[in-house]
Amino acid sequence: MAESSANVKWREIVARYQTPGVKPAVWQLVSTLVPLIASFVLMYWSLSVSYWLTLLLAIPAAGLTIRTFIIMHDCGHGSFLPSKTWNNIIGWITGILTTTPYAHWRREHAIHHATSGHLEQRGTGDISTMTVREYLSASPLRKFWYRIYRNPVMLLGFGPAFLFIKHRWPTRGIAGRKEVWNVHLTNLALAALITTLSLLIGFREFMLIWLPIFLLSGSAGVWLFYVQHQFEDAYWRGGEDWEYATAAMYGSSYFRLPKVLQWFTGNIGFHHVHHLSPKIPNYRLEKCHRENPTFQTVVTLTLRESIRTLGLRLWDEESGRMVSFGHLRRLRREQRLGRAA
Repeated sequence: MAESSANVKWREIVARYQTPGVKPAVWQLVSTLVPLIASFVLMYWSLSVSYWLTLLLAIPAAGLTIRTFIIMHDCGHGSFLPSKTWNNIIGWITGILTTTPYAHWRREHAIHHATSGHLEQRGTGDISTMTVREYLSASPLRKFWYRIYRNPVMLLGFGPAFLFIKHRWPTRGIAGRKEVWNVHLTNLALAALITTLSLLIGFREFMLIWLPIFLLSGSAGVWLFYVQHQFEDAYWRGGEDWEYATAAMYGSSYFRLPKVLQWFTGNIGFHHVHHLSPKIPNYRLEKCHRENPTFQTVVTLTLRESIRTLGLRLWDEESGRMVSFGHLRRLRREQRLGRAA
């Protein structure tokens, strides 16, 4: 099937931004990992002053952890550095620092990119989403568990812990031998790192430092991913109606963040551009977005507007948008009133 002229145009545009640069990549690496290590040292020092100060320092440390994850993310797409070898080396190291098995995560994330917004291929590397019809026909037990899963407290509060446990085991049907070994070696490296730091500063002290960083960065990471795909006008299609470029552009939001948060999140708010071309390094996403009006017509969310997305739980096939459970209650009420009339 021939590509549409719009698709060809998009491909020509993004091609201009896809070449990684050594200097911006090295600078991003240094400006992220050096402050991250310094934050850990400062948090250790603050334990002797006040734990409230430790928790305060955990906020920028969590932001730097997210930025470290974005570096790993780009390495997984082969877009951080020109060298495949160095992408994999840095991806492996940053994966350990973010408790993520790099090669295994890379495989799952590739599936997410290839199937994002596809109703018939949900479930890998994304947040589980039911349609209204699926929910209404589901058993009471399945509805109960889905409501728990989609509860913001569960997603943001327990989501990081769930992902940490999930990453300790290879995913059946997805992980090949390489990914299985990557999971086990990452676990060993994590155990070695935690043991070494615990011997140096004490296990209690390590946990007092690491836990708030892990919880804050994990919750923020889940939130970022949620907002980028779970907004009201998100794109969901099935079968031949699904189209990669359209899913990338309109199934991913532009999350417009204040500059400081944009820096900590590695420009991932330009998610529509990233999904259209994962080969664009994160340090060139903003330039691609701003220089091309084509990419400025997508759904834009601010921090305040993003809060509303927490109430959206189901994809409504009738209206073609994400809706809340309250939407179902209104439908039932209208149906009762209609029958009574």
